[in-house]
Amino acid sequence: MTLIPTQVTFHGLIHRDDIESAIRERVDWLEQFYDGIVRCRVLVEVPHRHRHRGRHFRVRIEITVAGGAPIVVSHDPSSFAGTKDVEEEAQRKLSESDGERRYALATIHDAFDAARRRLEDFAREQRGAVKQHASAP
Repeated sequence: MTLIPTQVTFHGLIHRDDIESAIRERVDWLEQFYDGIVRCRVLVEVPHRHRHRGRHFRVRIEITVAGGAPIVVSHDPSSFAGTKDVEEEAQRKLSESDGERRYALATIHDAFDAARRRLEDFAREQRGAVKQHASAP
């Protein structure tokens, strides 16, 4: 359990309670992998608004852990740059806010997966379960 409440900040888009609750659920999920999380700060931003190529979201997660340096994960999904809805116009009934939510949640999911891997690596280092390579003669 985090000692200091999770701080969620939105930049370049309006505050969405559903996105914030998804972030808080993911922070709780991270605590399954490492219970020494002291603080978690999450920034969700839209760096620029290019309408013709879909919405871009950037997620930055800063996790402060007991006994270690802060773990910072910055996820900018450049691989999703061309991601857009490719459904037929008749089938496209999602509003802009639903599409925004979908892109934001996908980026948040990927960022928290990266944070989980970093936390697992940190936990292995603390346990001493990291292989030490023999030095060259």
